[in-house]
Amino acid sequence: MTDPRQEIESLREQIRYHNTKYYTMDAPEITDAEYDRLFRRLQQLEEAHPQLVTPDSPTRQVGAAPLKTFAPVRHRIPMLSLQNSFSDSEIIEFDARIRRFLGTEDSPAYGVEPKIDGLAVELIYKNRRLTTAATRGDGSVGENVTANVRTILAVPIELKDHPEVGPVPELLEVRGEIYMEKDEFESLNRDRPAKGEAPFANPRNAAAGSLRQLDFRVTAKRRLTMFCYGVGTAQGTGFSSQAEVMRALQRWGLRINAGMMETCESLDEVINYCHKLEKIRDSLPYEIDGAVIKVDDLELQRRLGQISRSPRWALAYKFAPSRETTRILKIDVQVGRTGAMTPVAHLEPVTVGGVLVKRATLHNEDEIRKKDIRERDTVLVQRAGDVIPEVVAVVTSKRTGVEKPFVMPDRCPVCGTLAVRKNQEAVLRCPNPLCPAQVREQFKHFVSKAAMDIDGLGEKTLLQMIDRGVIKDPPDLYNLRKKDILGLERMAEKSAENLLQAIERSKQPTLARLIYALGIRHVGEHTADILARQYGSIERLQEATEEELTGVHGIGPQIAEQIVSYFADGSNRRNLQRLLEKGISYEPPAGIPSSHLDGKTFVLTGSLESMTRSEARDVITSKGGKLASTVGKSTDYVVAGASPGSKLRKATELNIEILDEKAFLEMVSGGKPVSKNRGE
Repeated sequence: MTDPRQEIESLREQIRYHNTKYYTMDAPEITDAEYDRLFRRLQQLEEAHPQLVTPDSPTRQVGAAPLKTFAPVRHRIPMLSLQNSFSDSEIIEFDARIRRFLGTEDSPAYGVEPKIDGLAVELIYKNRRLTTAATRGDGSVGENVTANVRTILAVPIELKDHPEVGPVPELLEVRGEIYMEKDEFESLNRDRPAKGEAPFANPRNAAAGSLRQLDFRVTAKRRLTMFCYGVGTAQGTGFSSQAEVMRALQRWGLRINAGMMETCESLDEVINYCHKLEKIRDSLPYEIDGAVIKVDDLELQRRLGQISRSPRWALAYKFAPSRETTRILKIDVQVGRTGAMTPVAHLEPVTVGGVLVKRATLHNEDEIRKKDIRERDTVLVQRAGDVIPEVVAVVTSKRTGVEKPFVMPDRCPVCGTLAVRKNQEAVLRCPNPLCPAQVREQFKHFVSKAAMDIDGLGEKTLLQMIDRGVIKDPPDLYNLRKKDILGLERMAEKSAENLLQAIERSKQPTLARLIYALGIRHVGEHTADILARQYGSIERLQEATEEELTGVHGIGPQIAEQIVSYFADGSNRRNLQRLLEKGISYEPPAGIPSSHLDGKTFVLTGSLESMTRSEARDVITSKGGKLASTVGKSTDYVVAGASPGSKLRKATELNIEILDEKAFLEMVSGGKPVSKNRGE
């Protein structure tokens, strides 16, 4: 039976990794459907085991941390993400939750609009003028992209008062979605191969990449646009509904998706309009991946408030993934950084959700066998969430007899080493650390933004260096001289100097980035940060035992095994030593701010008037505390609401401090706890 603690830690690590790939790097690796399965499984486990919930869990956060290229901007009011739904029944349940919370049998009016697949931003206007534009970032802190946003024609630099809605507030924070229309995306992608640039995967990635350009002139050429969907701070306004807010934004000069916003007076109207949007999605000039449903009344929004990462008054209804049929021409196998051998289907080109798809992942041998996928098969291809396409099913009725079963090779297709499958994994791996494919992927990982961040060292240049024998392992990068670089394609005097400067700048990473750059299997950015904070130096980490590592919160047995195995390898230790000798000097980890609830264990009994049990859990864990389901000697506080159960009696027997609701609220607000009693 799987240990829930181990499964929870594994899910958190996977979700954090994919959050970073999606929100920060604009390079998602899995479909929305796969991500949602991971996220929902984590939610289920945390509901079943509340004592294992931690404040840094992805279920308590919005996205990934911002890049360090742009100055940080702290949002006055957090830019929350939306809870997702995938069926009519989940919309009905959303409405039922709202009615229960408000204590009414009648559904409120809802505003429904398309969910634009772009990049969320906040525009800050002071005295009518645009002063700051910031990305959502992690919800609390985003990136300052003001110079780039000023180039977008749909974003006014100055707003104008309007007699119908009154003057523009002195401080107005507008939230919206920056996106790229389909026609512009296709035009941009047509030009990129001629410039030696890889095409963007989809309009969202193109918009995100365009907005994050350091040179605003590049952004200006990309023809981005924007729809506004709400406000953060809006000083001095007296609006009563979401519809009034949107009308005012439009009158002041901001662009809203006016023709597509619908106010629905009944739940049937909400569901019907969501279905209508799904039917017309492909005919729209921009990509949408769902609909957003909001309680229209602003006072009700205020009363409903929020849970840890989402407003309680809004819901995202996600459409079914875009699917099309095509034919598999052939199947080959790609080898990744850790030796994973992944089968990939090469397809007859087909447009799925507005994007031309030529390849799709088949995941692993077990998936191929389960779906009975063969070369020359007609298949259903899905581009869920506009990420990596995948083959979801075979259209067996179209088989003609020419289809050829695919047999996974028992040797690495690149180096010929006998493949292995360890610990009942679904993935076959090449165990040869010198495999050229692994070496290439390891280099790409080492120089990436999240690792050593060697700006200007693109994939083509890197591969030239490897193929010509200029570099064999990462420390060789720090031996490079100008003459080594000038012999490469597209490398002139100035670009060679810039690259050498970037390599020199990379010599002072944080300890967490250095650990991540090593490419230890299962060690993503978050795990690297945990290790950096726990050990403080790479030397101490090298000597850690599996027993020590598994005692660190957030490090499971699999991760511990991989860390010890990595440092037990003599070549890995030698490469690390060479890096340090080349002048790599990492920054020690910053201290972690403490909280008066850090490490304290709470148990809830009875019902609270001011919040639900789930909300109380969120408050406790967000302050560094832990929630347990049973009272024991390790319990610090029992919170007793109305009609408490046997847990209260147990707390009294064990002389554990008992808090009534008032004392609990005072404690989580930062005040001193006032006990109802301590069992005496």
